[in-house]
Amino acid sequence: MRKNLLSRIIFLGPPGSGKGTQAQKISKKYKIPHIAPGDIFRKIIKTNKPKKIADKIKNYVQNGLLVPDKIVFNAVKSVLDKKKFLLDGYPRNLLQAKLLDDYLKNKNSVEKVIYFKISDREVVKRLSSRRTCPKCGKIYNIYTLKPKEDNLCDICKVKLIVRKDDKPETVKKRLKVYKKETKPLIEYYKKKNLLYRINAEDNIENIFQKICKLIENN
Repeated sequence: MRKNLLSRIIFLGPPGSGKGTQAQKISKKYKIPHIAPGDIFRKIIKTNKPKKIADKIKNYVQNGLLVPDKIVFNAVKSVLDKKKFLLDGYPRNLLQAKLLDDYLKNKNSVEKVIYFKISDREVVKRLSSRRTCPKCGKIYNIYTLKPKEDNLCDICKVKLIVRKDDKPETVKKRLKVYKKETKPLIEYYKKKNLLYRINAEDNIENIFQKICKLIENN
């Protein structure tokens, strides 16, 4: 693999923008560790390690509260390889971005921030089309990833549900919070000449190829 490939990348975008899907594909192709706070939280809670952080995260998650910035940062830091990373949905606000910058310093600073630009209408459509298996957690989509049998999980054969987070009214609220937190973050990276916008309403393969070109033509 060429030495000039991008290897310290951030994916920004609202829920439903497809950044998680692309992060998995890019991580697999270029062997860049894919780091997403939600995945880290689930693992910490499941293993109860490190216990101190696990207890704090459990408390916030179980009470439906946002995990404070410094706790999120410490969780991310615990798995972060300074030389090579693909951060998916982190940082989420200006404070988290500054904590990350201070930790990385100039030597290992972020090389590119890819912003997945998508309309509110498309986000609501995508997320409200999701169906989830209550038993195994597998996610389907009534437009793009239908189950083999109508409204039944392919694996568990149980009836799929619409999670509260995926209901249109909840999605709209999540979008408002996202915009409030993320707008200053977009400007922050734009001033650093790190921001690259990508049309997240394009098809998955086109988006993937555009990101690959960006990584390889650094």
